[in-house]
Amino acid sequence: MNELAAARLPLTKFSHPDITAKGERRASVEFRELGTLWINTGTLCNIECTNCYIHSSPTEDRLSYITAAEAVAYLDEIAREGLPTRQIGFTGGEPFMNPDIFQMAEEALSRGHEVLILTNAMQPMMRSRCQRELQRLRDRYGTSLRLRVSLDHYTEELHDRERGMGSFARTMEGLRFLACEGFAPAVAGRTRSAEPEESERAGFAALFAREGIPLDARDPTSLVLFPEMDEDAEVPEITAACWGILHVDPASLMCATSRMIVKRKGAPSPRVIACTLLPDDPQFDLGATLAESFRPVRLNHRHCAKFCVLGGGSCSVAQGPGVPNRVIDPNQ
Repeated sequence: MNELAAARLPLTKFSHPDITAKGERRASVEFRELGTLWINTGTLCNIECTNCYIHSSPTEDRLSYITAAEAVAYLDEIAREGLPTRQIGFTGGEPFMNPDIFQMAEEALSRGHEVLILTNAMQPMMRSRCQRELQRLRDRYGTSLRLRVSLDHYTEELHDRERGMGSFARTMEGLRFLACEGFAPAVAGRTRSAEPEESERAGFAALFAREGIPLDARDPTSLVLFPEMDEDAEVPEITAACWGILHVDPASLMCATSRMIVKRKGAPSPRVIACTLLPDDPQFDLGATLAESFRPVRLNHRHCAKFCVLGGGSCSVAQGPGVPNRVIDPNQ
């Protein structure tokens, strides 16, 4: 490398969209097809977790409640353009705090989409009105409606350490309600570095058996285990050469087949971003319409490296035809 080229290198990792700190060409992911559209219902949440990557809380409203009319505009674009979008996912914050959540979910279901709602299954979901609406949608649309409940660990101690005293008991109450009502919920837990995955799945299996929850802890789509997202950890940058070195197909990454809609506080309209992990980074804001967003995404963030490429993470149950299921839920 000559002196001029070296002088142009970025001083730190993830600081240049095209070049790594070592002067190599940064990897990017070509858009493939829209298999899943995520709708962020807002960052307000009924609890504040120490491990929340999106920093949701009872007072955090930097992502505003998206309205049913705003969500429908994107469902209309899917229909108008004939996009192969199978799944509409709702994340937050806590989606059941958004007053339009059931209108949005039913609009998606009525158009033939599968709907996945991520929830902590606590007070917002357990309100009488929410229970009645869930039961109504279940009766009308059956298994096209799915819920994924965040339960960090099968022990009360570790779960409450992340989400607050008493949260385990309240989440288990919500999970039992969903199971008793025939919803067949999925669960999202977190891996622990000192605990083998086999041991953790066995612990969850014992919990589900004890609580009468018909969920197969061995099934990675029924019990999703995902790694902690340490924003201070040292991670490598992903170069164009890494695909072959790591034996990773870029088509398996979220940004090849997913997009997310967010409404920023004070903004006149929603925006489309590359994935669920990066709602605040402007370089992953891809436009106002889905069509504008269908372009390559440069992996210029530590989450791209650690979570998606090295961790094999995806928020969706499936990312499209022929793409392996690598399911992780970072949002709750």
